[in-house]
Amino acid sequence: MADQSTPPIDQRFKAEMPQIPGVSGPATSGHPSGSGGVWLVLGGLAALMLAILLGSKLLSKPRRTDTLPASTPQIDVPTTPELPVPPAVDSDSPVARVGDLAKPWESREFTFHNKVTGERVPAILIRLPNGSAGQASGYWSLAMRAPYGNCRLEYLQDEDKARADYGYSQARHPLVGDPCSRTIYDPLKYASLPGGVLARGAIVQGSDLRPPLGIEIRIRGKDILATRME
Repeated sequence: MADQSTPPIDQRFKAEMPQIPGVSGPATSGHPSGSGGVWLVLGGLAALMLAILLGSKLLSKPRRTDTLPASTPQIDVPTTPELPVPPAVDSDSPVARVGDLAKPWESREFTFHNKVTGERVPAILIRLPNGSAGQASGYWSLAMRAPYGNCRLEYLQDEDKARADYGYSQARHPLVGDPCSRTIYDPLKYASLPGGVLARGAIVQGSDLRPPLGIEIRIRGKDILATRME
């Protein structure tokens, strides 16, 4: 017959288990701590779903690109057209033909091939207001380069340009100018050079030392030839 004073085994086991401070015993049914664990799990799942939703929105957001749309208008930069180079002539090639420069002060640009130095020099042929078109005296041909420099001369066929750009108020007919030194040469006047030589294109304004280098003109039949340069 069992001893009625001996407690049940489960009660003895509980009594013999050591008690650890801060750690409670096993939860019993109906204890509030059991439902708290469920809420923690549910809260973690909700936080995870929210994180997944925010991440999907960030990934689906379109990225900014720095490329211009295909329809963006482009700016066209104008190119400077190249000036045509006059043909080179020498003593055997005509510069023009008699009658080409019918009116006074008409001109023809060309490139003179200097056989002595081998260089090609920009030049011009000008029909003078006096003299016959069939004679060399009716023309003035000159190198369009300053005698003691590299500045290119210009034919001032418009008298207003000589007044406006060079400040030469006495312009009454076309002139030749040096834009670097603002020197003006008069095609109707002569200057005396050392040795008693007369050169057409006397200086009427400016600091250049002498008239432009002249090119000798010769008429052969109907051809106007540039034979040699000073």
